[in-house]
Amino acid sequence: MLGLKRRVVVLTEIIAPYRIPVFNALAVLPEIDLHVIFLSETDPSLRQWHVYKDEIKFSYEVLPGWRRRLGKYNCLLNWRVGKSLQRAHPELVVCGGYSYLAAWRAAAWTRQNEVPLLLWSESTALDARRHRRPVEAMKRKFCKMCVAFVAPGTAARNYLISLGAPECAIFLAPNAVDVDFYARAAARARQCVGEIRSRYSLPARYFLFVGRLVREKGVLDLLEAYSALDEATRSQVGLVFAGDGAARSQLRSRAAGIRAGMVRFAGWLHREQIPEIYALADALVFPTYSDPWGLVVNEAMACGLPVLVSEAAGCVPDLVENCGNGLRLPVGDVKALVQAMQNLSSNSELRLRMGTQSGERIRAYTPEACAQGMAKAVKYACGAVI
Repeated sequence: MLGLKRRVVVLTEIIAPYRIPVFNALAVLPEIDLHVIFLSETDPSLRQWHVYKDEIKFSYEVLPGWRRRLGKYNCLLNWRVGKSLQRAHPELVVCGGYSYLAAWRAAAWTRQNEVPLLLWSESTALDARRHRRPVEAMKRKFCKMCVAFVAPGTAARNYLISLGAPECAIFLAPNAVDVDFYARAAARARQCVGEIRSRYSLPARYFLFVGRLVREKGVLDLLEAYSALDEATRSQVGLVFAGDGAARSQLRSRAAGIRAGMVRFAGWLHREQIPEIYALADALVFPTYSDPWGLVVNEAMACGLPVLVSEAAGCVPDLVENCGNGLRLPVGDVKALVQAMQNLSSNSELRLRMGTQSGERIRAYTPEACAQGMAKAVKYACGAVI
């Protein structure tokens, strides 16, 4: 069976910019014949990503579907799942999660057609829904239908084990961004600091948050921590929020009351713009309350930044070396956040050392490494049913 090319179909939610390089890398592997089925092109209710179709170098399709935001829940219904799988003739199906009905329809199809199913899951034990017993029961049921599993890192791997996945059947495929793209873009930005600072109205120095401006990301804690820094620090170091979301107006209102502070809102920025904001920052601060991974941490590290990240982010065990390239922060601990920001802002040597270590550490987290991990899982899964 060595050297056999396997027809692999991946079912995943949207055409995310950070997934395209991974699928491109997977598609060029000699043992993989890849087809990707997307449930939707994008999700405008949560993200304003541009869809970079011109960069896609793999076979794909987008299922017809219906999407609505019902309160805090994201509802996505698709049809023709079975027909698309039948037409694709997969030897193995990779399901990117279990949250959507399409995933369960795909799982049923694989059982009916005796095709092995592989789960690609980012969930961790710190997920916001972890205490909901019916949800946990459904996750366990889905895991029982799978012959192999892909996890982006340690936290997701351990969670899969807790759901009953056999340890030997779990393969690490690290969540990744195009490291070279971000590193090069940041290096270019540092050659024209004045122009970029003027373009985005940036302070001379600043802490940076990137992501959705919602309570769950800890943005209100971050603003509170910034306001608690001593006045001398706030007069020299600002705070920049890059992103948009429901908490933006509240953040603006509270920021207006901070004396001797510099708080800026850069708005939503696309992939070509965001490295410029990273490049000029002192550090990324990501105090999230719940996040399966936190790809902004990958991006910031690729741009050579220290990272201050709450322990709720799934990436922390793998990406953040405490006092190495950044700091791991207790979830919701504003005092710890204040101390971390205060210490980092006053120590330029520490910032340089941490930023350098970030750039070195992230080199192992590439789209190619992710693709290789998935390929190992595919090989295992196909071998398990031969």
